[in-house]
Amino acid sequence: MSPSLWKHLATRYFLIGCLLLSSLGTRAAEPDPAGRARTIVLPKNAHGRLHYGAERLATALRKAGYQVTISEQDQPGRKKNQILVGRAADGLLRQAAATGATAPGKEGFSIVSAANNNVLISGADNTGALYGCLELAEQVQSQGKLSDNISLTDQPEMVLRGACIGVQKPYYLPGRTVYEYPYTPEVFPWLYDKALWVKYLDMLADNRMNSLYLWNGHPFASLVRLKDYPYAVEVDDATFKKNEEMYRFLAQEADKRGIWVIQMFYNIIVSKPFAEHHGIKTQDRARPITPLLSDYTRKSIAAFVEKYPNVGLMVALGEAMEGVGQDDIDWFTKTIIPGVHDGLKALGQTELPPIVLRAHDTDAPSVIKAALPLYKNLYTEAKFNGEALTTYTPRGSWAELHRTLSGMNSVHIENVHILANLEPFRYGSADFIQKSVQAMHGIYGANGLHLYPQASYWDWPYTADKTPERLLQVDRDWIWYKQWARYAWKADRPRPAEIEYWGQQLGTLYGTDVAAGKQVLEAYEQAGEIEPKLLRRYGITDGNRQTLTLGMLMTQLINPKRYGLFTLLYESEAPEGEMIIEYAEKEAKGLPHVGETPPQVAAEVVAHGKAAVAAIERAAPAVTRNQAEFARLKNDMYCQDALANFYADKALAALHVLRYKYSRNVADLEAALPLLERSVQHWEKMVSLTKDTYLYANSMQTAQRKIPMRGVDATYITWAEMLPVYQKEVRHLRHNLDSIKQVRLVPVVRKNTVLANAPVTLLTKAGSYSLKAGQAVFADTTAAIAALAPELAGLRGLRLSRSQQRKQGTEVRFTTTRPVQLLVGYFNAKSPRYLPAPQLETDASANDYGQADIKIANAVAVAGQPPVNVHAYSFKAGTHTLNLGRGAVLLLGFVDARQPVPTYNAGLNSGGAQAKEVDWLFE
Repeated sequence: MSPSLWKHLATRYFLIGCLLLSSLGTRAAEPDPAGRARTIVLPKNAHGRLHYGAERLATALRKAGYQVTISEQDQPGRKKNQILVGRAADGLLRQAAATGATAPGKEGFSIVSAANNNVLISGADNTGALYGCLELAEQVQSQGKLSDNISLTDQPEMVLRGACIGVQKPYYLPGRTVYEYPYTPEVFPWLYDKALWVKYLDMLADNRMNSLYLWNGHPFASLVRLKDYPYAVEVDDATFKKNEEMYRFLAQEADKRGIWVIQMFYNIIVSKPFAEHHGIKTQDRARPITPLLSDYTRKSIAAFVEKYPNVGLMVALGEAMEGVGQDDIDWFTKTIIPGVHDGLKALGQTELPPIVLRAHDTDAPSVIKAALPLYKNLYTEAKFNGEALTTYTPRGSWAELHRTLSGMNSVHIENVHILANLEPFRYGSADFIQKSVQAMHGIYGANGLHLYPQASYWDWPYTADKTPERLLQVDRDWIWYKQWARYAWKADRPRPAEIEYWGQQLGTLYGTDVAAGKQVLEAYEQAGEIEPKLLRRYGITDGNRQTLTLGMLMTQLINPKRYGLFTLLYESEAPEGEMIIEYAEKEAKGLPHVGETPPQVAAEVVAHGKAAVAAIERAAPAVTRNQAEFARLKNDMYCQDALANFYADKALAALHVLRYKYSRNVADLEAALPLLERSVQHWEKMVSLTKDTYLYANSMQTAQRKIPMRGVDATYITWAEMLPVYQKEVRHLRHNLDSIKQVRLVPVVRKNTVLANAPVTLLTKAGSYSLKAGQAVFADTTAAIAALAPELAGLRGLRLSRSQQRKQGTEVRFTTTRPVQLLVGYFNAKSPRYLPAPQLETDASANDYGQADIKIANAVAVAGQPPVNVHAYSFKAGTHTLNLGRGAVLLLGFVDARQPVPTYNAGLNSGGAQAKEVDWLFE
């Protein structure tokens, strides 16, 4: 062989050998298919929750490259590479207990590695085993593989952890009123979207939530048909069948995920066909309980329980019933609970579904005390911060109510409700939310969470974002659900580790490193302080009649009592501190200040806004994924920064105006003007930031919404609509300031409006009297008028029995040929002796006649009685019956509807003294 040929062959064989070695090395490095095979083993006839958990775990394993099968067997056997799933009490897990399979308390689980490369997931119950599967699936997803040595035990702290969906709309349906929304595809197309339900239920399961609340005024007439009241059904036959199928699907899918569906309803509401058949109203807060109403409701509940045994009930005794009293106790114990028992008896079931008593507008402790001997599976629910998010340091009488309910023999649930001060902007402050859940435990003693959507509750399932295709709340607000659920599971997690956790979550979402993710969290947490602080120091109410993000009028800041100030907001749902009017009065009198003050909050929210913008800007260059959503989040930070600056300047302007109230020094008004002008400049920025990004600020678009402006027929729902209002305030102040300078501080004289009696035909037997000093206001007492606002002089009041008003309430029937207003005088005192003034926080019908606002405050002084505020009830031509609740009240006469009733504070007390206000500067 020649040397050249030899060299050629040697080179050739060397290359072949290298390729063979390379091939062998590659095969050696490849995973062994047998090592990547796993069998998930369930007990024979396993519960649906175990199958759901196993499927979720199998999906995660397959994505990580494992070959997975699922089987059922009674014994673990000696096989390798198994994942054994079940309850600790199941034979399958008991036989494996020698390897360490244990489980903690209710809904708890343990995950432990065992011999033969096996893993044991042991649940205290089926839900616990399900949660163990989800936990292991998440670990596989984050690590890309099964850990070699697992030892984990966990269980939830809160007993019920749930979210709610409102089966309601931003507007009233034709011919109906608040909360009256039949279940139909036309009104609620999303209700019949099974894919959307699966998506939402999966989200709840991922967040370890075990309850889903559906809110509706009277759902029964859409879901059950009663033998004794067949005419009560308010949907057609085809829709009724769809509703049955949908509801069963929902209950079954929820049960697979360990979720109780809990149907909420109001009392006393009846269906529209039922009401029309019997010639009654669908709801009437002042009406008494009748055998007809009780029988219909009891049978509706019984039929519902029998038909949907996996569904619980949530009962709102207040709002559509007359507040606190024996009626609430009787209705709960003699109608609702018997109805549930009737349904269980017909079903042949002994397991009691949960009944949740909503503590809103009722004496919940008394109701629970009476009900516990009759029904054991009871829960109570009350709002955490009213219908907003304001503080994690609740206190006062509201905290005491929560502690009382928590101390009874039922689980108390905290309701994070409506969030009227947050919408529509994104919220994700892990710090604020964690501290809130800690307060639920530590201050309130509660052990359950009931979470509302973060925004757009009335517009479910959509957000308010203006996008080519509507965004879903379940997608946009993922962090809202995840944060509350995480801390409901375990509240006391070390803060540094939480910053790291959320930094990773946000970094993954936006394709950044953890450091940039932490900057996004910083932006969320800085912005997350703004709206809570603004509402708790400047707001009128914790209720959804105020949309904080649409701003406030100057008159609302300087004279909040005129707008029905809800003092619980300051007394219980805020840290100790001062309102704007309190701060101004102390300044004028040289008194020391206490706690959180308005100027302090003005400075703090401006700093928060600046910090939020800076943090989101630092994160922005690193974003590589979900860039459109990040841009929307970034815009939200700019919106909240502008909002903070608007409120800060306007609040400081209000303090200067109130200083003028006491000093009458024009220099104080001169100092207010540039601050007010600057607040409008900030509002112009709000308009610019929102005009192409948001459809609306508030999802409730009815007459219930009052602040800053009355929201009727979806008006005043955008920032652009509010801009002319705020510009007008500046013009009024500038004009009035010029006028004051010209007349050299001559006091402004109010031109009195003369209110004339309107002719009506009274169908109620009652005496009458002319409104003037010395006239007795009741038929059975000598209490007489000491002083009254001049506009009221000469009106014909109705003289009724105070005793009858207190025992039976007040009914007025009349006929009119023209639109009129009835002026009603409410005594300004909290006492069972007096009828409470209309209050939208507790009574959704409190503005059905336009009566929610005070027209003339402190308008009538009656000797020995509290001052009287005047409200106006509007009626069209026709015959009307007005039912008012129990308690003394004055009917001051009818006036023409076209006659404007002035809005101001007459300032009269029982001695007839008159106060000074400066609202006129802006009107």
